[in-house]
Amino acid sequence: MAFARFVRRAIDDAREERGWTVTDLASHTGVGRSTVFRWLAGDWQDYPELAKVRGFCAALDLPVAAAFRALGLPDAGAAPRRRADDGPVEADVRVILQRLADPTVPAEEKHHIRDLLRYLARRPIRRAG
Repeated sequence: MAFARFVRRAIDDAREERGWTVTDLASHTGVGRSTVFRWLAGDWQDYPELAKVRGFCAALDLPVAAAFRALGLPDAGAAPRRRADDGPVEADVRVILQRLADPTVPAEEKHHIRDLLRYLARRPIRRAG
């Protein structure tokens, strides 16, 4: 929902500062009206297409890093930060998030990563004993 709030503020600012409607916003950002409304509703199965998020931010002079934070993604331009208390799981999760945020990683690979994560998240936990 943080991304929906980010988009709502951006739309409200564009309306107030530029007089843009959602249709104007769609034509200036390259993001379709239906996509904008899905973003507002928080209605997406996977992360929004990062190229569209970048175009949206560029057209509205918004920092892409803020949009990525709202999506729960690391800033794609930042170097990964290692902390002394990072274990192997935390490091692996950070690498996975970076791959999902990286525009050079093919969409098919991102789809496979998300499918595997969904499978693992829904798999029953087997108790020893």
